[in-house]
Amino acid sequence: MTSRRFVVSVMPREGILDPQGRAVETSLPHLGVTSVHGVRVGRRVELSVDVEDAAEARAVVDRLAGELFANPLIEAWTVEPVEPAS
Repeated sequence: MTSRRFVVSVMPREGILDPQGRAVETSLPHLGVTSVHGVRVGRRVELSVDVEDAAEARAVVDRLAGELFANPLIEAWTVEPVEPAS
């Protein structure tokens, strides 16, 4: 069986309030950083799936992203395969 690695990035959808991003952005001037704006805070989930077929592995991760890792009403996500280190 082959282990396939993925990264799921979850972010608030455009137009949805992002209080964590706003808190970070509001704190930046206290650190002397005034050139950064548009801060948004999300989550990164890394996982491995043990299956032979790459399409099946991707389908499992897509399902988990939409049903477990993210709230589809207010969050968007991307799924990226991670190549094994050589």
